[in-house]
Amino acid sequence: MRTLVLGGTGWLGHVVAERLVDRGDDVTCLARGTSGTVPTGARLVVADRDTPDAYRGVHGDWDEVVDLASSAEQVRSATTALADRAAHWTFVSTVSVYADHGRPGADETAALVEPRDPDGYADAKVLAERACAERLGDRLLIARAGLLVGRGDPTDRFGYWPARFARPGTVLLPDPVDRTVQVLDVADLAAWLADAAPTGRTGVVDAVGQVLPMPAVTAAAARVAGHRDGTTTAPDTILHELGVAHWAGPRSLPLWLPRDHAGLAARSGRRFRDLGGRTRPIEETLADVLDDERRRGLLRPRRAGLTPDEEAEVLGHLRHTR
Repeated sequence: MRTLVLGGTGWLGHVVAERLVDRGDDVTCLARGTSGTVPTGARLVVADRDTPDAYRGVHGDWDEVVDLASSAEQVRSATTALADRAAHWTFVSTVSVYADHGRPGADETAALVEPRDPDGYADAKVLAERACAERLGDRLLIARAGLLVGRGDPTDRFGYWPARFARPGTVLLPDPVDRTVQVLDVADLAAWLADAAPTGRTGVVDAVGQVLPMPAVTAAAARVAGHRDGTTTAPDTILHELGVAHWAGPRSLPLWLPRDHAGLAARSGRRFRDLGGRTRPIEETLADVLDDERRRGLLRPRRAGLTPDEEAEVLGHLRHTR
């Protein structure tokens, strides 16, 4: 197959392109090339998608086009230039496009946000989906990805937990009651996306992993890392009082969601599974991520989580208030 990846040098794009090359596709990646390299065996066309002549360097017809953009304008220009030459088109979107994240079990029929800010992440993805649908019709697969994890994850969210359990000392945990974790290994998503055109997958699909209780995930992280020093759970009120953030970013406990966002980590993955989506056991992903975390450095500066000093501050507060 002749496949064009609009991207291919970033995290997910690189894994997708690598999977396509391994399968034997003739793979071209169109990207600025500033976020990394393309896999061995793929061809890089350097282009800025914000310029009018961005697609001048790609010629002929394509069995598949995979687009990972977050800019609606980039998607619109790509479909204008290439839609008539593509037999199948896959656009990678996000479950962040849904308006309500409070209802566990919601599926692809749920209402989307109404775009108001074209530069907002969810808003831009909704506009990009619409731009694709206008030009591609029944040749289009929209894959709304959930939280992606795995080797090379630049967000540091999921990796925080196996990396933390790999260090000694009591591990601080958020209150786990009624909290779930839903992640999808980037390699599993890449495998499914690579098979989209050959299998004729179209329509809208929430590409999400299994819904797991948060205690099961942290316990699995502890087992994989061989942690023996125990854990301490902090109530939400204390974490809020001490300025610990939900989900991601500095001074956060990753994967810990506000209770009114419970549905963000508990979407229905039925259609993904029905269309061939496979998810590896969480222990396998954790082990792979821990190996990657050790290689990158357990104590490196992180984009998400608590530093050792910040965790010690919260643990100290808990000891003095109990």
